[in-house]
Amino acid sequence: MSKSIYEPLTESGAVALAVRLGLFPEGTPLTCREIGDGNLNLVFHVVDQRTGSGVIIKQALPYAKVVGESWPLTLKRAVIESNALRTFASYVPQYVPTVYYSDESLAITVMEDLSHLQIARKGLIEGKTFPLLSEHIGEFIAKTLFYTSDFGMNQQQKKQLAQQFINPELCKITEDLVFTDPFFDHETNNFEPELRHDVEALWKDEALHLETAKLKRKFLTEADALIHGDLHTGSIFASDTETKVIDPEFAFYGPFGFDIGQFFANLLLNALSRKEHEQAPILHHIEKTWDVFSTVFANLWNEHNVEPYAKTNGWLQDLLHDIFVDAVGFAGCEVIRRTIGLAHVADLDGISDKQTRLEAKRRALQLGRTLILQRDSLRNTKDIFTTFAQTSAEGYLA
Repeated sequence: MSKSIYEPLTESGAVALAVRLGLFPEGTPLTCREIGDGNLNLVFHVVDQRTGSGVIIKQALPYAKVVGESWPLTLKRAVIESNALRTFASYVPQYVPTVYYSDESLAITVMEDLSHLQIARKGLIEGKTFPLLSEHIGEFIAKTLFYTSDFGMNQQQKKQLAQQFINPELCKITEDLVFTDPFFDHETNNFEPELRHDVEALWKDEALHLETAKLKRKFLTEADALIHGDLHTGSIFASDTETKVIDPEFAFYGPFGFDIGQFFANLLLNALSRKEHEQAPILHHIEKTWDVFSTVFANLWNEHNVEPYAKTNGWLQDLLHDIFVDAVGFAGCEVIRRTIGLAHVADLDGISDKQTRLEAKRRALQLGRTLILQRDSLRNTKDIFTTFAQTSAEGYLA
């Protein structure tokens, strides 16, 4: 990629690009706003003033906005994202936005406008339930994982596909911010002074470090399938009837359980922000996600498996067990990092009462620790809910 021709888009530049690509009839009155609220990209919403129809133009920045130009990032992630969306669309087109155009040199992806939907995290914080969210995400994860794995495609084709998704720079972000920095006294960590006692206990917790190191090794070494890599509730648009997964710029060939764990964790963080009598719909989403995932994955296994050993008695059950255990552990890492690491979630940070917020974060640290340490003994989602209910606001080791 030639860096000399890359330059960040402006709102007027985004409009000019939309016109040049023929996405709107000539002479269409267009408006444009930069609406990106993430850390890594510019996002422009170009709209036809007469009809209200629009497109999204997303451009990768060569640095992380949360830090600035001192944290450089590869622009190749825009290609990773557009390729991942197209790959996912070949299996679950109903759950991803349509990609209209991509430009590697400018790190641009032009895609379907999803402004009629709401970011799931925002809606859940507002108290919405999105009744089909877990059914859709369970199916999305099951089909994308199965069909891009050694069970759903020719193993040689899988290796060739994996080459397209070598993503070391963004994997390094996850390796550091999810699996490493929060567990040590690192400058990227960010937490309230009142939590220091709990955080320092976590930093000294050798048992936790050992189990987290095992999970990090899985992330580093297990190339099971093409995973989204950052599947939290802020990477999903939703309504009562529709779900769209966005932002797969962290996509790579990784462990089966990672996306499920990330999704579980962010639902648990939302549940922690709610009063007890308001938690049931969120916990139901966790249960439903796993039920749909395991059912769809098993059906695909039985009907479309290309692996000769697939019909070996017990293998599917063992694999689903391993995926669940890994998902629980990955969820624990995500819960902890979203509480004291660099990038927080509005679910917890948005709790207005300080004492309530601190209690929720103490519970999050304890929950994350328990999910990591006890993942092998948690057999199903009901065991997760029992663990969730037993967390205490008294402190990290309570």
